[in-house]
Amino acid sequence: MSSPATLLTSWALALHRTLELRGLDSHGLFVKAGLNPGLLGDANARYPQEGLTRLWRLAVESSGDPAIGLEMARQVSPTTFHAVGYRLNASSTLREAFERLVHAVALVSDALRPAFTRDGDCYQVILFDGGDGPHLCEEETDAVAYLLVRFCRVVYTRELSPREVLLRRQAPSDLRPYEKLFRCKVTFGANADVLVYERTPFEVTLPGANPELARINDELITRHLARHAGQDLVTRVRAMLLELMPQGEPSQEKVAERLHMSSRSLQRKLVDAGSGFRELLAETRRTLALSYLSEPGRSVSEIAYLLGFSDVSTFTRAFRRWTGQPPSRFGARSGT
Repeated sequence: MSSPATLLTSWALALHRTLELRGLDSHGLFVKAGLNPGLLGDANARYPQEGLTRLWRLAVESSGDPAIGLEMARQVSPTTFHAVGYRLNASSTLREAFERLVHAVALVSDALRPAFTRDGDCYQVILFDGGDGPHLCEEETDAVAYLLVRFCRVVYTRELSPREVLLRRQAPSDLRPYEKLFRCKVTFGANADVLVYERTPFEVTLPGANPELARINDELITRHLARHAGQDLVTRVRAMLLELMPQGEPSQEKVAERLHMSSRSLQRKLVDAGSGFRELLAETRRTLALSYLSEPGRSVSEIAYLLGFSDVSTFTRAFRRWTGQPPSRFGARSGT
């Protein structure tokens, strides 16, 4: 069975900003979705895809805007995806950029498995063509599709638009945001999510081409991919802990069940990866506790709840073991 998909929290940060610009309680929506907002500032942290899908549903419900993904894409910059973004922007052609995207996208999201193909006089960027396994919800697919269209316009020319955009989602009641932003034929209810582009623009040398910078980032990506593969189980366990902690202290058995393996197998594989379940739980809790305590307005009782502790006193004892002081002294906080 497939492992739970995860994605960089920096992607979710763009949605966090979008919600704040709408005047919505972004922090509260993250917590309600089971996502720890304290991880948004960690460049290497990842959220479970299931949790982000819940967040998208809450975002649509709170904003009343089924096309909010299109707005979210505007909050993404090249630095959002670190070396991946720099690598794409330094590519010599759009064809080269999308070939690199297919290779490196796993560092951003396990749920996005794009393909890039040539079909006659067109290139196709296929975001999802059906099949089993994790995939993006329709609002997130909107965001990715428009993000890639924006990328092409930034590195090539603002006038560049796809020949056609195909989306699996059903047509929304208001088509205007899609027509305005994609500036091409948009087909809803399709069998796959696809961007179709004319061939010629994808083979022209880009003004910002920088082969040396692209090569340097290629090397960084290759090393990161190797490390990502080697630490995959540890990453998935951390993501599962983040999802389960607001429901109470996660047990090794519960995490193993969610990862579709036995508790003994999980422990053995963690040992092979140089870690252990109790160590990962304590490390994750400690990191989040320090992050939460640095945020104004956070109560000790709220933090204890988010970290899965049964009560404040249990959290306080654990925090003393980690830091040698109670959480109330670490920052100006008031337990309730």
